[in-house]
Parts: sequence; structure tokens; C-alpha cells
Amino acid sequence: MKKHLVLFFLSVLAVSSWAQYRNPVIPGYHPDPSICRVGDDFYIVNSSFQYFPGVPIYHSKDLVNWELIGNVLDRASQLPLQGASSWLGIYAPTIRYHEGVYYMITTNVGKRGNFMVTATDPRGPWSEPIWLRQGGIDPSLYFEDGKCYMVSNPDVGIWLCEIDPKTGEQLTESKLLWRGTGGRHPEGPHIYKKDGYYYLLISEGGTELAHKLTIARSKNIYGPYEANPANPLLTHCSMAGQGSQIQGTGHGDFVQAGDGSWWLVFLGYRNFGGSYHHLGRETYLAPVEWKSGEWPVVNGGNPVDTLMNINPLGVAQRSQKRSITTTFDKPLGAEWVYIQNPDMSRYALANGKLQLTCSPTTLTQNETPTFVGRRQESEHMLVETRVALQGATEGAEAGLTVYQIHDGHADLCLRQRDGKTEVAVKCRMKSVEAVLGSAQIGGNAATLRVRSDGDKYFFDCSEDGKTFTTIADIDCPLLSTEVVGGFTGMLIGMYATENGASGKPATAPKAQFDYFKYEEK
Repeated sequence: MKKHLVLFFLSVLAVSSWAQYRNPVIPGYHPDPSICRVGDDFYIVNSSFQYFPGVPIYHSKDLVNWELIGNVLDRASQLPLQGASSWLGIYAPTIRYHEGVYYMITTNVGKRGNFMVTATDPRGPWSEPIWLRQGGIDPSLYFEDGKCYMVSNPDVGIWLCEIDPKTGEQLTESKLLWRGTGGRHPEGPHIYKKDGYYYLLISEGGTELAHKLTIARSKNIYGPYEANPANPLLTHCSMAGQGSQIQGTGHGDFVQAGDGSWWLVFLGYRNFGGSYHHLGRETYLAPVEWKSGEWPVVNGGNPVDTLMNINPLGVAQRSQKRSITTTFDKPLGAEWVYIQNPDMSRYALANGKLQLTCSPTTLTQNETPTFVGRRQESEHMLVETRVALQGATEGAEAGLTVYQIHDGHADLCLRQRDGKTEVAVKCRMKSVEAVLGSAQIGGNAATLRVRSDGDKYFFDCSEDGKTFTTIADIDCPLLSTEVVGGFTGMLIGMYATENGASGKPATAPKAQFDYFKYEEK
């Protein structure tokens, strides 16, 4: 009898887990999601700002389990990022599919503006950029009856034109469609056609606390557009949503699954340690009820939660907790990114190790520093590496960095100081720089470890790789967007700098990294 009861309760738990999913569905720094479905396959792209390669692309069969399959912009000719910071670079992309071709359209802010690339396989290769005339940011495409329409937000509003999707030539003059409901920064437009109406979904309020989604519709693609009387379609800047850990909800894209159900992917961020977020804007999923001829309703009009009691296609969501040890015996995967266009002469894989040649510039200077890292995707995590500093000169350093922006990062490094090697924890917060702690070591190598519980980062070192000493810690909110700024989120990576020395690759000090362990708790 007891055995049958146990089996019964286990089956109930299993069924209940299949009927739920957890948000965010793509955690960590993955803002401005856009989605398309091709048959049984779903694809999402995200903004990437100053990081190279750019525009990560994810694949799923069930909307809740997502796999990174590459980066759309993986060549310098597609992605010039000289001088870009987390205020510049690649803003919100849109992905669409039409007649056997995938289109990704986006903006390189600080460079030439709007462009699109195409591919017949979402894993690439993608074409060289096709540059576009209509300005603004957050461009999107809509295909109908042999025509290709582009929407974006020049002149504080949503504007539409027709373009040639092969050449990018603008075929009609731009026409104003809608300025939104009065919120600041009307942006992120997407057009859909359903039940004889053209629906125009946009974001308003800025991508902070007041962020929201609003919608309008028209019988004619050129308007006039009528606003939804129940706007905003989604926001957590409300009495109902103000108590949620998830805030800043907005910038979304609709998709219809093969079973006819409608879903919304959108960005939001999770607060930690008060009203602060450091992981960045993440990708969330919510159900949409969209009855014939009526306005869509997101999640029954209720705030979106981290645990949703629904499941899109009935497939259990896998655990999002990752445990990955990268050994440097093969090229780095698609999860690894650089700051701006990297000088690849300073990066080498040899004998199962990653060798970084110190650059003269620092992380704070933001001038193509020697850095490679990955997104932090959980508040509870541990990162570990073993590094040796070779040919070190005074001021040279290398190690791990917890990096939000060039004006906001904390570094656990091996460095040369007064002819001796020490492990130090350094912090940059806006114009403030400080050494939080240091300890001398006997040789030129150490095992470095960064831990986080969501409230603090802890910086540990070990000479033998077994016994660790905590050198310093720092509150996560001090590296949050609210404190140090930026549009991105936390990356954790490896770096090497001479701190202003000559920086000639042939003579510059080098750092050897044995492995990179990333583990989520």
C-alpha cells in the first residue's frame, strides 16, 4: 500500500512539473528578445551591445528549453565595434523567416545605424550587412503579398516604409504610424496581422522601472491606428506588479505555436538586495489569450511570475543550473565573447591552456582590452580558474573579472608589485577605484575563485588548489545597473593587462589559464 502511495505522489509531482515552467526562460544578460517559428522550431535573438561576436541566437522545440546555437554576427566585417560601450553597439534585433530565408535586422548604434543580414540556416553563415536608410532604433520586418515593410522609431514615433529585402533600398517614403500612449521612448515595434487587423506592438516608458508594452491596430497597414483601451498590455510598474521580484517588463514579441496557442517573449529583470539588478535584462515567456477580432491579453492580465502554472507544449523544463568546465583543448564555444573587436594576436590555445598576452589598456579604459568571458546566468554560482603570470613586469596583472561595464567591475588578479607576486581584489565603481584586499604568494601561479549567493561576490585564492582563503567580498548591488549604469548585465571572464606599459605582443607578459569552471548552485 505504501509503495502505491509513493508511486502515486511521485506521478502527481511529475505531472505538476510538466504543467509548470520557470521564468526567465533564458536567464542572465539576454535583453530585447525577438522570436520566430519555422515549423516545429523556435528561434530567439537578443541584443549584444559592445560584445563580439554579436546577437546570440537560441533554438527550442517547446518554448521553455533553449539552446544557444551560435551568434548571428561573428565577423568583424559584420560587426564594427571600435569604441563601443554598453551604451552603444548592437541594439534590439528582430528575427523573421520568409520563403526559405531568415532575416535579422538591428541597429549598430554609434556606427552606420540600421542594417539586416540573411541566412538560409539560422546556425549560419549569415550575410554581410545590408544597410538601411530609415533611421531610429529597434527595426522590425513584416512580409505580405510580395512586399517587405520595415518599422523603426525615428523622430519619437513608430514609422513605416517599404524596402527591397535583397538590396535594402527604401521603396516608399517613411510614414508615421503611432506615437504610443504618451510614455517616453516609444520603441521596439513589431507588426502582426490577425483577423483582418494589423496589430502594432511597441514598448514605452524606457527600459527601466516604468517599462511597458502597448498595442494598437488598424485595418490598413498605413493606419490610422487605434490604441487598445486596456493598454498597457504588460507592465509591472503597477499596484499589481510592484511587489514582484521581476521588474522592467517590456520589449516583447508574439509567436503562435503549432497548436494555435499564442505566446509572448519579453524582457524583464530580477531585483536582488533591494531595488537593484546586476544580472541584466533577461528573456521571459508568458501565455497570451487572443480571441478572434479582440485584443490580446497577456497572462490573464496578471503580473508574470518566476514560476508559471502552465506549460506551452507539455514538455518538462530541464534544470537551468549549469556546471561546465572549459578545458582549452579546442576552440571556445558560442557562449564566449570579447569586449569590442578583439586583437586575436593576444589570444592563443596551446597545450590545453588559454594564453592571454597582456594589453597596454585596462578594462576601465575600454579600448579593446584583452578579455574573454561568458554571461553570468544565475545569482548563485561559482567560477574557478588556475592562472600563471609569465614574464611579469611591474604593474602587470591577470585573473578573473566580474564585469558589468567599463566603469563597474571587480577583479581578482595575480599581479606583480614591488618585485613580488600577490593576489589582489580591485574594484571600479564609476570614478571610484579601490583595492579591497591582497595577499602575497610564493610562486607565480594561483587558483582563483569567485562565488556569489545573489547578495555578495566573494573572491578566494589558493596556492595549492585545495585550501582557499577569502581575500575580499563586495555587495552585488554595487555592481548593478542602478549604480554603475549600462544596458547589459554581468559577465565573468579572464583578462590580462600591463596597465599602460608598451604592450608589444612579442615582449608583453603572458597569462596561462589552465581551465575555466562555471558552476551554478
